[in-house]
Amino acid sequence: MKVAVVGATGLVGTKMLQVLDERNFPVTELIPVASEKSVGKEITFKGKQYKVVSVEDAIKQKPDLALFSAGGSTSLAQAPLFAEAGITVVDNSSAWRMDPTKKLVVPEVNADTLTAEDKIIANPNCSTIQMVVALKPLHDKYKIKRVVVSTYQSVTGTGVKAVDQLFNERNGVEGPMAYPYTIDLNVIPQIDVFTENGYTKEEMKMILETKKIMGDDSIKVTATTVRIPVMGGHSESVNIEFVNDFDLAEVRELLAAAPGVVVVDDTANLKYPMPLDAHDKDEVFVGRIRRDETQDNTLNCWIVSDNLRKGAATNAVQIAEYLAAKNLIGQGVEA
Repeated sequence: MKVAVVGATGLVGTKMLQVLDERNFPVTELIPVASEKSVGKEITFKGKQYKVVSVEDAIKQKPDLALFSAGGSTSLAQAPLFAEAGITVVDNSSAWRMDPTKKLVVPEVNADTLTAEDKIIANPNCSTIQMVVALKPLHDKYKIKRVVVSTYQSVTGTGVKAVDQLFNERNGVEGPMAYPYTIDLNVIPQIDVFTENGYTKEEMKMILETKKIMGDDSIKVTATTVRIPVMGGHSESVNIEFVNDFDLAEVRELLAAAPGVVVVDDTANLKYPMPLDAHDKDEVFVGRIRRDETQDNTLNCWIVSDNLRKGAATNAVQIAEYLAAKNLIGQGVEA
């Protein structure tokens, strides 16, 4: 399959290339795409050198699939150009997520909604992805009424500039600031800009995207998203109220059996998920599973995942794998 990666030189684009390689996605020809200033640079994929090309050149080469991680404005302008040429786009930006004509997909939750007609497919927000992977089996069994989530998100979610800011501060070096405040030895309760209702855009993404992915507008979600000085891996404290009561042992069994979920919940031996454990892994880790004793039918848990992998690159590649396995793009591959 001929695959274009748009934004191939960025943090997530680089991770996409790594994940395509690791998961042996059937790439017969790679077309790395980036901004004009990066055209002509070389990247390595599976031991081979490839020259970065422009969007126009990429479309002329007629790839079967384009994985986009180049920001919202780029996606709005360029994804339709690929789609019009018959190329299937999986877009990692926020550009298409809430477009009612586009699917918003986490493969473990709603891949079965995809068809060959879906030429622009949206990859959800990183913090939403890991949460809904864990919510899905519980919603199917007990029906979720309300979710209260607080996130603890890595600087890698902002990009290279934020990673540089953290290490500059740690090493006492002056440099460009990705955040309005110091991030090292600090916590910033703001991710993205504030909206009129007092929530940030990141919080509203989690609220709206969860309903769309789960296919249930009745689920109430409220979120507080927080940036912490961690390199790689988002963590979430999640409080879930169900319509029906649950058994804790059964909850653990459901989660352990769910695709993409690993239960790490042994408090007697101080075992619970942490960002360090999730680093460079594709699974969603769930622990601190306990009943909320202040309210009926309510569960507390702690969810951790690598935001550059499952929260971005891996989820996009998994969408592509599903499309290929179902012969919805290109030649397809064996499921």
